[in-house]
Amino acid sequence: MLTVVSADGVTLDDEELARLDQVLIGLAPLSVLPPASAYFDSEGNRIAARDGDGLIPSAARPWAAPADVRSERPLVIAVAGQVPDASATAPANAVLLLPAGGVRVDDARFAAWAKAWRQLGLDEIATPVSPADANLRTAELSAAYSSRGSVRIATKPQPPGNGRVVFFTGLSGSGKSTIAREVVRELADTRSVTLLDGDVVRTHLSQGLGFSKDDRDTNIRRIGWVAAEVAKHGGVAVCAPIAPYDETRRWVRQVVEQVAGPGAFVLVWVATPLEVCEGRDVKGLYAEARAGRLTGFTGIDDPYEPPTDAEIILDTSRTVLDECVAVVLSRLQDETHRLATWHDPSNV
Repeated sequence: MLTVVSADGVTLDDEELARLDQVLIGLAPLSVLPPASAYFDSEGNRIAARDGDGLIPSAARPWAAPADVRSERPLVIAVAGQVPDASATAPANAVLLLPAGGVRVDDARFAAWAKAWRQLGLDEIATPVSPADANLRTAELSAAYSSRGSVRIATKPQPPGNGRVVFFTGLSGSGKSTIAREVVRELADTRSVTLLDGDVVRTHLSQGLGFSKDDRDTNIRRIGWVAAEVAKHGGVAVCAPIAPYDETRRWVRQVVEQVAGPGAFVLVWVATPLEVCEGRDVKGLYAEARAGRLTGFTGIDDPYEPPTDAEIILDTSRTVLDECVAVVLSRLQDETHRLATWHDPSNV
């Protein structure tokens, strides 16, 4: 939650604004909101004020109350993470209930999901409940919006988009930045590709952060968020930080796959042994750490947690650069082929 409290009231994030809208149309109790005399959006616009045990909106909201739209036709409730199968048919007199609460306006994955459901050609009712919550509240929504309940149709998983995040992790000197740059060079003439190298990000995106665990986590989360934005809009983000902590890497995977789809995140562990990395010592950092002049250095006095969920494992002491790059590109090409096959109507 990103609630911001001030003397004037409470500023709500997108998810909380969706809850406020649910309160306004009778789909949620007032208790789901933080106590305050007034509620504002992120731009400072006053959305509603408390009036005893109720809310008074400051202006019209874009949702109709269930009582005002209650249909005598059956509902087809759009299912989060699923889209209608090619063979799916819905009763001609049905109404589509589209959960659309808490969704960012630039969420391309949501837009693609909604478009797939709209292709059923049914009349539509939008509700401020999130798609994920709607999966859990089917019976409640059916009763609220229709006297005829809901009907199911055949669905299939929503395919991932074309965006990808290739996330390299490994010790300093392992070769991850070199491989990442070559992967970007190979992709640049065929895809929109962005390189988020650890040193460059620290100079521009994470300037001022140190090397404590909290600061390292913040740095990786920033990289992950930017990479997810690139992938969400169909681009490829290639990241090459050390990223020593397993929990933070998994957080990045989750964020990327939430907005770009399952399989959009490819973790590449450059598992070059410590002694090889230290022997290279291209920046002189290992020598500084061994001498005690540099503390908190990954692999010396700060841990590196090897991933157990890497899609690709490379060791630059055993595999030459061209072969490492070829392995990564092959993985991306395989994914592209899989998507093309998924979309081919003859394979559905």
